[in-house]
Amino acid sequence: MTADRPTTSEDPRVRLAGERTLLAWVRTGLAMMAFGFVVARFGLFLHELAPARPDAVPPSTGLSLWLGIALVLLGVAVTLLAAREHVLFLRRLARGEPYRPERWSMAVIVSLVLAACGAVMVGYLIALRP
Repeated sequence: MTADRPTTSEDPRVRLAGERTLLAWVRTGLAMMAFGFVVARFGLFLHELAPARPDAVPPSTGLSLWLGIALVLLGVAVTLLAAREHVLFLRRLARGEPYRPERWSMAVIVSLVLAACGAVMVGYLIALRP
């Protein structure tokens, strides 16, 4: 047996890499939830600033609230899906199955959804400009 190969049939680096991937997705989900909270409270912040400018029409908080809620829910969904993917990964690893990447990875789907949310937020900010 060589010094750089483990003595067991399973390389522990594979399992540890899966753990790091899970933790990265958990951080991503938490960041999305935190950003969603900030977006949801942005409308409230604008509403609180309205007395400083009595001539301005108070902005609606509706869109920022719903976008924020959507981002928080997306963060929750990402965290739950990451846990599910990790459990499936561990099961495949225990059965000795080779890794087969999905056609649409969770990273690509989350990226597309976040890009769409960002585009909606840009439109919202443009509509709010004085």
